[in-house]
Order: sequence, then C-alpha cells, then structure tokens
Amino acid sequence: MPVMDPALEILAPAGSRQQLEAAVRAGADAVYLGLKGFNARQGALNFSNQELPEVAAYCHARGVRIYVTLNTLVMDEELPLVEEAITAAAEAGVDALIVQDLGVASLAKSLYPELPVHASTQMAIHNTWGVSLLEGMGFDRVVLARELSMDEIRQIAEATALPLEVFVHGAHCTSVSGNCYLSSMIGGRSGNRGLCAQPCRLDFRLDERPYALSLKDLSVLGSLEQLAEAGVSSFKIEGRLKRPEYVTAAVAGSRESLAGRPADTDQLRALFSRSGFTDGYLMGRRTLEMFGHRTLEDVQASAEALETLSELTPEDTPLIGVDMKLWIAEGEPASLTLSDGLHTVTVTGAVPQQAIEKELTRELAERSFRKTGGTPFALRQLKVQIESGLSLSVGDLNALRREGLELLSASRNPVPAYERSSENPISLSPYQPPDQAEIRLRFERFDQIFEDAQAYRLILPLGQILEHPELLQDGESRLIGEIPSLIFPSDEKHTLQQLKALRKLGLKHVLCDNPGALKLALDMGFTAHGGPALNLLNSYAVEEYKKLGLADATLSIEGAFSQVRKLNGDLPRGVIGYGYLPLMKLRACPAQDQTGCGHCHGQQTLRDPKGIAFTLICRDKKYSELLNSVPLYAGDKSIPRLDFQTLYFTTESRKECQSVLALYLGKKPPTFLKTGGLYYRKLL
Repeated sequence: MPVMDPALEILAPAGSRQQLEAAVRAGADAVYLGLKGFNARQGALNFSNQELPEVAAYCHARGVRIYVTLNTLVMDEELPLVEEAITAAAEAGVDALIVQDLGVASLAKSLYPELPVHASTQMAIHNTWGVSLLEGMGFDRVVLARELSMDEIRQIAEATALPLEVFVHGAHCTSVSGNCYLSSMIGGRSGNRGLCAQPCRLDFRLDERPYALSLKDLSVLGSLEQLAEAGVSSFKIEGRLKRPEYVTAAVAGSRESLAGRPADTDQLRALFSRSGFTDGYLMGRRTLEMFGHRTLEDVQASAEALETLSELTPEDTPLIGVDMKLWIAEGEPASLTLSDGLHTVTVTGAVPQQAIEKELTRELAERSFRKTGGTPFALRQLKVQIESGLSLSVGDLNALRREGLELLSASRNPVPAYERSSENPISLSPYQPPDQAEIRLRFERFDQIFEDAQAYRLILPLGQILEHPELLQDGESRLIGEIPSLIFPSDEKHTLQQLKALRKLGLKHVLCDNPGALKLALDMGFTAHGGPALNLLNSYAVEEYKKLGLADATLSIEGAFSQVRKLNGDLPRGVIGYGYLPLMKLRACPAQDQTGCGHCHGQQTLRDPKGIAFTLICRDKKYSELLNSVPLYAGDKSIPRLDFQTLYFTTESRKECQSVLALYLGKKPPTFLKTGGLYYRKLL
C-alpha cells in the first residue's frame, strides 16, 4: 500500500476557528488563514493580530504549519497597517506569508528577511519565466495558476527548484486570478482586495446558453499522486468561506488519495458543488463540460450531507500518545519525564512532604496526568517510582503535568524566531511628474491605424507587427510590441520565436502584462514597459518593479486618481485614458463549443441579466478576454500629471479610433456612452 511522502503537504483553509480545528482534526499538514484585513477572503471570520500567537501555538503543538495570507493589493495609506500585520505574523512564529502584491513582499523581506514568503495564485504565475523571476527575487514557494494542465505543471517543475503548490479542490474562478476586474468595475468590490461579489455566477448568456461565465468547482483529488510525480509538493483546498464539515471531508479525501485509496467525491459533491466537479484544466479538456452553476438540487443535497456529516465529525481529541515517568523521593524535587517516542523532556516540581493523612499513590498520580484536555496529547503509559510515606498535592501534580506537556510541545515544534531587520523600511523619493504627458495609442489591429497616428507612440500585438514589418523601417522605432498577457508553457516556444524574429527586425520595446512576460523580455534584452495587469497600486510595488528592470509602467486600472497622485518613487508611470478595458482573462472559452473555433471570427457577445452586452475577444486561440460593456473615457476630466496616457483601442474602426483621439486631445465630452471606471470613486 502506498505511504504518503512526508515531503508532501495537504493545505487546508481556515476561515474561522471552527474551520481551523476541523482541518487539524482531519489531518491537514498545514492551514492558511487571513487576518482581519488584506486577505482574499474578507467575507470569512478571519483572525485578529492578537489572536494569532495562540492560533499559531495551537497549530504548532499539533505538528501543523500555519501560513498567513496577505494576498491582496494594498494602497499607500494602508502600508502601516500591513507592516503591523507582518510584524504580528512574524512575532507569532507563523511558517510563511502568502502575498499577491510585490510591494507587500518587498516590505516583508525588508522587515524580516528570514520570514518565508509564498507567491499567491493572485499573481497569475503560469509559466516557467514567471516562476524563474520569483525564484530570483527570493520567494520560497509559488502557488500556480489554476489553468495549467498536468504536462504544463511538469514542465514548470522541471525548470525550477522552488516548491510548487496547486489548488486541488474548491471554487473555480472563471478568470485567471489577479486578472479579474469585473466585480470592481460593476460595483466597486474588488476581487484583488478580497471583496469579490462573484458577478460571474450571475446568468450571463451567450446566445441562449445560460450561466456562460460560471465554472464548476475544481476537484482533482483522484490525481494527487500524478501531481506529486509531476513535481507538486503542496495540495491546496479552497474554501475559507465554507463550513467546517466541508473542510473535514476535503482533507480526508486528500489523505485517502495520497494513500492510494479513492477519495469520497460523492460526499464532497453533496456538500458543495456547482452541477458537479471539473478537472478540465488539469486534463487538458477545456470544453463546455467545465461550466456549471449552483442549482436547487445542489442546495438540497448540501443540507442533507451537512446533517449527516455533522453527526460523524469527531470532537477535538488528543492526537499524540505520551509516555510519562514520575520519580518521587524524600527531600528531592518531584521529577516527571515525558516522551512522545521522538522527543524526551524532564521537568521538576515541588519537594514532596511527609504524608499526614493520604500518601501519594500511582492511582492518584495517574488521575492528574490523564487530564490532558486542551492539548494534542494523551497519556499512553505511566511508570512511577514513589518512596512510601510521601505526599504531593493535586495542584503540584497538575503543575508538573502542565509544565511537562508545554515543554514537550515546544521541543516537538520549535516556534520560528524571525529577527527584525535593523534597517529602516523602504524609503522613496517623491515622484516628479513631467510638464506634459506622452500620448500612446494601443491598437488591436493594423487596419485601425489612421493617418497621423505615427506621430504618437504606438503599441501593437506581436503578431500584428510580424505581419506588417514596415512598422519597423525606422531602426530607432519607439514602437512597443505587446506580449500576450498569458503565455502558458505549451505556448512558450511560439512566443519566444515571435520575439526573436521581431528582435531581428529591429523591435526594441515590449509591453509586459505579467511577471513571466517581464522575465522573458529582460532576458532577451528588450526595453520592458509594464502593463496594467501588473496591478501597481502602491509606491512599494512601483519601486519593486523598477528594481526588476521596468522602464515605465501603466498603473492599475483599480487605482483612483486621488491615490495615483500620491505614489512615490521615480519610475515613469501612466494610466489608460480610454478603452474597452479587459475585465476578465479566460482560458476556458465560453464560445469554444458553442460556435467552434473554426466558425468564430474572434469576437462573441455575452449579455448580463439586464441584457447589457459585453464583448468576448479571442487571443490567437490561446485565451479570451471579456471587455467592459462601455469604454473608459477620462479625456474630459482632470487627470493627474503623469508621464503618459494610453488610448486602448480594441474593437473600434479606424474612423472611431481617430475620432476618439480628437475628442481626447480636445478634452471634450464623448459622443458615446462611457464610464470613468474607478478613477473617480473609492475602491473597496
């Protein structure tokens, strides 16, 4: 029978104390939890900074690692609170932080250089270049994007020494994590801030097909051994907003799978699913079978399963047997030796007295030593050596037991001690804006480029430049080639060939919308410009990307102008001033089986429950993007002084592109419906 490799880890969610205890009871190797702020599940109960030391001690005493999630984007005014959270985590002795924002990662490393930092799936790391970049930055683990196949995970694992973590059960975001802005643009509740309202679960329709943006829950518990063979060491369960019974069943199923036995997926499906489960990404089957929504039958099945499982869920019982040996001699402090088989400790207590009424016996000692409630230990065997005629009070016996168990617990799981750096946290100079911003024009297609557009700095996808090399006739061209936001391992070779060809043609500048693209660009000697999906929302993140080698960066589309004005550092920066913004990036295309790629012209329409149309565009049959229903337009409003403003053209005609530029330059109100996005309102 297969035996679970101790290097492998089952990582369970702990959105509440009840979830935490359920995960530990069920046999999780590690738990991840959030504090009251800056985590991707703000709707969970979470834990306070003050609760963290006791929670960490509870986990460590039971041999369970604890990771604290700080996996959201943060703003400059929040950085002092983030520093407090990092300090609380370090002082509590947690085993790692999980972060999305490179600014937060930078702050953590500057404060506590030895505190491990894991890259959240919110960083959208999905190829070998992205993992390589983080490895070079000193990250200790990467949580890979959910969209990868088994072969792609193996390819990444073969190219890195970093431990890899993948989600194996739980909710499936339709968009690549960290690249979804649908919730924030619709209602101001940002998924990148832990407040996603899940609008993708609404009845978006593609033609007459309902719920076209809702994916079934992920479950690949039957493939854990294959994932381990592919190079994965941590198997993560999603679900900090779900019930403790769900966590119990998911952890138990994971343990069964790693032991070579089939997991009880029927029970898990009954507890919570959306028309069943999918393993489509892992198995390379990106079809309509991946899509599903929560039905009335699902809800009814959950209620029945919860009632059954709650009756079977055990109470918090001791997990570790302890052998004790008590030595009592006249004139000597009482001595108790405790051993769990691997660790042995000895403590001493009060000096026994001459017995007046009742002398100490083995039975009296055992009665006290069996009181191990609230600890992970249970008395397994007791040996005694007690001289006759002596007594020791019950209070002294209890004190001896408590001290011994505390010392044994500490020896089993020493709390990590992280020394705080004596250096000051990151210090940045104020940003000095130019007198006038450069205008950049991003075109989807060559045929959108109108007369006089060459007077401005142009951005085009790599494929469009290759089809029209005349754009590079000027050897000193300022043209920027747009690297795809998503380059999965199966597409790496193709993108590399494109860039090599463009390099020979004279292309010098590229736009990078993902950490992996940035690594690729820098390795090839291009001047790298950062795109909006890098999610730059605070000064520390801006500075970190400058250190990595960015020449300039487009700031996050979720940043209000009132905040953008305050960002420090000297990295040149800009914003998108116009465009149908990409709100989601999807590898599972909702239209793929509906129309077939051969009959699709690269553009489809989805309608929300109100009938509002959203355009879905295809990116070279690799992934698709859902565009906002109306364009962002800031030409008639006050814009902070920055280095550049980009007009982001996607589906517009050449004439429409030219008209938008004229309106924008004239600072005139648009002649079309528009949105100010999040530039003029507060992001939650």
